Amino acid sequence: MRVLGIETSCDETAVAVYDGGRGLLSHRLYSQVTMHQAYGGVVPELASRDHVRRLLPLVREALADAQSDQDSIDGIAYTAGPGLIGALLVGAGFATSLGLSWGKPAVGIHHLEGHLLAPLLEPEPPGFPFLALLVSGGHTQLVDVAALGKYRILGETLDDAAGEAFDKTAKQLGLPYPGGAALAKLADQGASGRFMFPRPMLDRPGLDFSFSGLKTAALVALRGRVLDDTLRADVARGFQEAVVDTLAEKCRRALEVTGHRRLVIAGGVGANIRLREKLAQVVRGAGAELYFPRTEFCTDNGAMIALAGCLRMTAGMHRGPPMAARANWELGAE
Repeated sequence: MRVLGIETSCDETAVAVYDGGRGLLSHRLYSQVTMHQAYGGVVPELASRDHVRRLLPLVREALADAQSDQDSIDGIAYTAGPGLIGALLVGAGFATSLGLSWGKPAVGIHHLEGHLLAPLLEPEPPGFPFLALLVSGGHTQLVDVAALGKYRILGETLDDAAGEAFDKTAKQLGLPYPGGAALAKLADQGASGRFMFPRPMLDRPGLDFSFSGLKTAALVALRGRVLDDTLRADVARGFQEAVVDTLAEKCRRALEVTGHRRLVIAGGVGANIRLREKLAQVVRGAGAELYFPRTEFCTDNGAMIALAGCLRMTAGMHRGPPMAARANWELGAE
């Protein structure tokens, strides 16, 4: 089974070819970050238009890299949601049209399922079942992954997701868009212990998250102070430590509750080095194993969509509407 994967949920146009026997054959990605920096965030209309411009050339490049043509492709997978509806429609419309033209099935993939399965792209992938910490864009969730398509949300954010809190706090510190990675880099220069921010919701039972108050605590810490390089670095360090400690403790509790011995970290924030180090400590203490995708597959990419499409088509799990695009789509819902 060889699948062409297409990802256009937000501000990255990504295409990949995945083969069920040989693994990932090619992947191409074009990031719109430079275009959106001038506006301090993603402009949906500009994102959609740029996907239209970039998609066909990237498909041609990915197919050439994989030494594949339409006859060797068995199906097409595309991100059907959640995401920016205009951007999703570009990918869905393109994939569906290409499928009709080639006489191949086109299957819509849940964006978050793609992230959950991304560690399966690695040489030593986790087996089912496993516990997943999904920290992607506007989502922070702990997910019990029983098997392909069988997902149960154990806990999720009640307000801002971790990634949103990173980006908003970065903006308060005067860092350029996108701010999450810049804040993490700045935190490496800061002093630990100068700012002790709260660890939200660790004083109560349950596996839900809340990061809105932490973002506000960082804002209060900056109020009335001269925003020099040292202060910015120290606040970044304290903020990152609070987020990482909170995520790690919730993962420890979830491992204890579920009895899982595999923890997967997925999504853009999963590239954070300090978070990976902290979770490595957690799994050692729990007698578990930690899995995560390489950095390039933590953020949005076509490889995870092609992989998810290949797994679903191989399992016969690709029935659905001829074209689907949903701005909002709960993980696990049909």
